[in-house]
Amino acid sequence: MTARYDAIVLGAGAAGLMCAARAGQRGRRVLVLEKAEKPGKKILISGGGRCNFTNLGAGPENYLSQNPHFAKSALARYTARDFLALVERHGIAWHEKTLGQLFCDGSARQIVDMLLDECARGPVDIRCGETVEKVEHGDGFTVRTASGAFGADALVIATGGPSIPKMGATGFAYDLARRFGLKLVEPRPALVPLTLGGEEVLFREISGISAPVIARAGKASFPEAALFTHRGLSGPAILQASSYWKPGDPVLIDFLSDHGEDWLLEAKRQSPRTTLRALLRDALPARLADILADRLGIDSALGNAPDKALQAAQQRLKRWEFRPNGTEGFAKAEVTVGGISTAELSSKTMAAKKVPGLYAIGEAVDVTGWLGGYNFQWAWASGVAAGEAL
Repeated sequence: MTARYDAIVLGAGAAGLMCAARAGQRGRRVLVLEKAEKPGKKILISGGGRCNFTNLGAGPENYLSQNPHFAKSALARYTARDFLALVERHGIAWHEKTLGQLFCDGSARQIVDMLLDECARGPVDIRCGETVEKVEHGDGFTVRTASGAFGADALVIATGGPSIPKMGATGFAYDLARRFGLKLVEPRPALVPLTLGGEEVLFREISGISAPVIARAGKASFPEAALFTHRGLSGPAILQASSYWKPGDPVLIDFLSDHGEDWLLEAKRQSPRTTLRALLRDALPARLADILADRLGIDSALGNAPDKALQAAQQRLKRWEFRPNGTEGFAKAEVTVGGISTAELSSKTMAAKKVPGLYAIGEAVDVTGWLGGYNFQWAWASGVAAGEAL
């Protein structure tokens, strides 16, 4: 016998739980099916275990999508301040780090518990350890698991993308979207470390060294820390740039963003006996300074170096070109760029235009936020949009 509900939500992550809570509080009977043994697994590991649950500056400009306007409606109707108000109603202490990033003072478990409490305010049934075996579409939707068959007029795809497969992430959302004839934007890893090869392998010698930089990929630039690793480049600035990087393109690093364009020529006039290596060691970690100085090849005192050579060194330090040979893939990616095409969905309700009763939310959709709480805010906003439409 098929158990009946008003809606079935596939996935008990951030978007799925938010959607279920909002729909349940509107009186809808909601079933949430989650293949993991516990809900909110990705929430629990986020932000170093403290959950960077939103960003005060979250707006459409902080998201990547083939349709940059798609996220506007949901983000405008459920803002970071709205989610913060919910956090405060539940008595969760929080703090702001940098750049509008909000974290729990305690544990990410508080956010999961809050979402479960919100779900408990309505007729929401959450079942974990349930692997979907089959989804049928006829008179509504029927979802079959080892536990039995469940039916509903509405089905919400909230199973995320393939990033962090060790947490159980898969491309299930995409397989289901194809099953219903929805187009996909080719998924690729985002917020992911970049790998280096060729002559740039020598930077692996300074694995573990980080420095504040401006990283640029395409038209995007991010002033945060870059970290050199045994495989290439990481750190917040690089992770941000990786979402905009395309294979074959360079990533440009400004190692001295707080220095003027002619700082080296001015140093030559003021301290002609000093060396480029010494100046770089004053501004950057010593091992990084040494490797940059070696690559620039100016070993003499600045007073003995031609202005043209110093100008070229200045320009290179402001736009140091790395040519990544790839990324560390979905295994190390925090999120996924691409997914279910926004052209297939209503920006107001997240409903599929061609399949009545079908919805897609969160990371499953081709909307990807920056590092720093933006992806959680999209999960909350898209979850609320669908939850209010169910």
